[in-house]
Amino acid sequence: MRFILIDKIISVEPAKQIKAIKNVSLAEEYLSDHFPTFPVLPGVLLLEGLIESASWLVRLTENFAHSMLLLEQARNVKYKSFLAPGGQIEYTVDAKMLDENISSFTGSGVSDGKLIVEAKFGLRHFNLAENDSAMAAVDAKIIESMKKRIELLKN
Repeated sequence: MRFILIDKIISVEPAKQIKAIKNVSLAEEYLSDHFPTFPVLPGVLLLEGLIESASWLVRLTENFAHSMLLLEQARNVKYKSFLAPGGQIEYTVDAKMLDENISSFTGSGVSDGKLIVEAKFGLRHFNLAENDSAMAAVDAKIIESMKKRIELLKN
């Protein structure tokens, strides 16, 4: 299963900051297991929301230069509260360093004025064709798909 944990990008300053939101619905199937009598957005998915936000910041800053953006490291991840169905989280991610193939960020998620998650993390960005030129078409397809998705997220 592939998760998409950003519903809307509300602001972006390329190379600096992005703000995005996620609405949590009871219809999200993973909530039935986490936890059956106390459904909350799993902590790893809260972190993934920060990572996805940072990925969009990199893509927009680099004009979609890379097809792959992967978590390189996560440090000082702190979960401060729960996020239940019906809630909305606003992610704020600030770029600390954004180089060609690696970047680092600090980020936080807030719901109703309450801090839910905060972290320091880094991403690695690359194209599949860097290791296998036959993958250039796959890179192009992924980048095109991301360009279409960003239009949905910014509206």
